Amino acid sequence: MGRPLRIEFEGAHYHVTSRGNEQKDIFKSRRDRERFLGYLESAVCRYGAIVHAWCLMTNHYHLLLETPRGNLSQIMRHVNGAYTNYFNAKRKRAGHLFQGRYKAILIEAEQYLVELSRYIHLNPVRAGIVARPEDYPWSSYGAYVDLQSPAKWHQTEFILAHFDGRPARYRQFVEDLLDKEYENPLMQMVAATLLGSETFVRHFTETHLAQKPVDRDVPAVRHLAKPLRLEKILNTVRETITDEVTARKTSIYLAHRFSGARLKELGEHFGLSESGVSQASRRYEALMGKNEVVKKEVEDIIGKLRLSRV
Repeated sequence: MGRPLRIEFEGAHYHVTSRGNEQKDIFKSRRDRERFLGYLESAVCRYGAIVHAWCLMTNHYHLLLETPRGNLSQIMRHVNGAYTNYFNAKRKRAGHLFQGRYKAILIEAEQYLVELSRYIHLNPVRAGIVARPEDYPWSSYGAYVDLQSPAKWHQTEFILAHFDGRPARYRQFVEDLLDKEYENPLMQMVAATLLGSETFVRHFTETHLAQKPVDRDVPAVRHLAKPLRLEKILNTVRETITDEVTARKTSIYLAHRFSGARLKELGEHFGLSESGVSQASRRYEALMGKNEVVKKEVEDIIGKLRLSRV
């Protein structure tokens, strides 16, 4: 399975989930949940996280987070890491608590943050734990409908602003879907990574992916990025480098990094095995790290290729 795409920038909004390893429970007591919420609070204080909504189930959790500092990985490393240490120490166990890394969906806040808050707050109802969302004590719903005061670290203003700041209107918005079948808003994701309008997806792709190498291990990059055609890379190298040996090595490296072509296709073109392509690319990258002239020459070619993408 390919790695998830991790894009961080200031002001980004995410729907974050994390599940217990082997689907096992990650919360077994009231104290466990209180401790987890404490780590959310410290993430707000230390790392500037903004928590819009949350729900702690038994073997997983949901968060709606905003990252003014563009540091989601730092925030989640603190929350999941600190909680794992607490959980393991309390139960005298070792090893992973969570199933792999957390899953973070980058969302267009204006269009989806409110809808996702409803989806999160109805999670205990969908699971059959309670009949109504206000009956579940381990979500942020109560703070939105005046059943309790929001914690100092929990921000409700953004979502309630869509309802003129009136909790009763938000309650009605959530209750409109009680006892009804409705589509999970996350089903509208693009490349299992983004949730937003076509304009949002296009802006994200142009801003955050257009200038990046095509990483074959990240499915979302393969789906969203616009790889350069192999022919374009080869022609640009030939126009810049006259020495055939150097041009070939440079072409292999750039084709491997930017073309998006499969290793088999590159191997057939250059007369190499698939592993041979990867090894040649790594050797050339190592050479660039040692030779400033080679590095500058390659950077000039990359600059020309970037311009061709615009």
